[in-house]
Amino acid sequence: MSEDQGRGAGSREAMYALGMKHATLEGAGDLEGTMATLIDEPVYEFWPMGKRMTGTAQVRRYYEHLISDFMPSQIGYEMIAETLSESALSQEYIIEINGADGPEKHRVLGILFAADDGSGLMGGERIWGSDEFLRQMIGPIWDELETI
Repeated sequence: MSEDQGRGAGSREAMYALGMKHATLEGAGDLEGTMATLIDEPVYEFWPMGKRMTGTAQVRRYYEHLISDFMPSQIGYEMIAETLSESALSQEYIIEINGADGPEKHRVLGILFAADDGSGLMGGERIWGSDEFLRQMIGPIWDELETI
């Protein structure tokens, strides 16, 4: 482990504030504000399929799709659990979306993690969900994801 790894946001309170700021801006559809919470080269991993996207350009395109196309298809959500450390905020949800055959409920776990460079920004996210759900959420970026 490098000297910087594990340093995270510095405290549990700082990590919670960063995670909530990111989530609030994302939920409000504020693309620029959401992107401003991330380092220049964020990493987003999708599990269990083992795919990822890296870099501001790809992540920006992901958020453009998420905000303009995916979020409007959401019917609602329920938070199941939240776990906090100095370096990550984990949130598990049941998210209900409009599917092809009507409403669908999906269980999703997202881990927002702090960059290990002391910047006070997020390094990215790790998201667990079904292939069906993640394909809809990721949209046109899906075919560009690299295998981990």
